Parts: sequence; C-alpha cells; structure tokens
Amino acid sequence: MNERRLKPPGGEAPPAVAQLGDGDSLNLVALATQICRRYRKEFPDEEGRYGAAGNAWCVHDNQYVLYWAVEAVDGYIDMHDEIGWLAGVLEARDFPLVRLARSLDIGAEVVLRRVQGTPGRQLADVLADAAAFVRSRDTFLDDTR
Repeated sequence: MNERRLKPPGGEAPPAVAQLGDGDSLNLVALATQICRRYRKEFPDEEGRYGAAGNAWCVHDNQYVLYWAVEAVDGYIDMHDEIGWLAGVLEARDFPLVRLARSLDIGAEVVLRRVQGTPGRQLADVLADAAAFVRSRDTFLDDTR
C-alpha cells in the first residue's frame, strides 16, 4: 500500500442503517463518520499515509463493523469470525492491527454516547470484545511502520 496510492472504496456500498432488535434504526453512516473523526484525530499520520481515500475506507469499514455488531447482538453472526476476516485483510495490506483494535474501542465509546439504554451497552460490549479479540491475536504488526 505504501508504493501505490490508495483508491476509494468501490463496489457494493456498506449498510447505511440497521435496526437493533425491536429498537430504533441506527444511522450507521453517522456513527461510522464520528468514529473516523475521532480515529483520525488520534492518528493524524494516516492522512499522509492513505490520503482522503483512507478516511473513505475508515467510514466504509466501520459501517460494516457496526452492522456486524448489530447482527451479533441480535444473535445472527459471530463477531469474531467477521473481525477475524477483516483483520486478515488489513494485516495482508500492512495495516497495523493495533489501530484496528483502537478503532473498535473508539466505536464502543461512540456507541455508548449516541445509542441509549441497553441496546447501546450491548452494542458497545460487542465492539469492546472485538477489540480485545484483535489484541489477542499473536500476529500483530509493528505500529511504527
């Protein structure tokens, strides 16, 4: 990824909304955008490394992550399977997995602030657990790249 410029996401768009159980619909775009704002403030070097397309990928991937988390809360998928797949893709592209874990932590924090009640806590717990799962992998990449 360092030798060529990152292109923005293409293909099928990620889910834009999701419904957690019988509750209100969640605006995944707004949540993912907030996660990426906080993430980019914490890792300002990403602008130089990935450019504007990096932020587009951040929002894109976080929309999927949030959707998977909703599906996991509802009992439809195994979040570890989905995050394990994403971690493998990112690792193959030399993306530091410690940053994926931090993005999941930020996601849990954003959800706790923006999604009220038990659904928000459940969703945040799934994201925090996914962050711990990523950190438990024994094939971390060095964050100094």
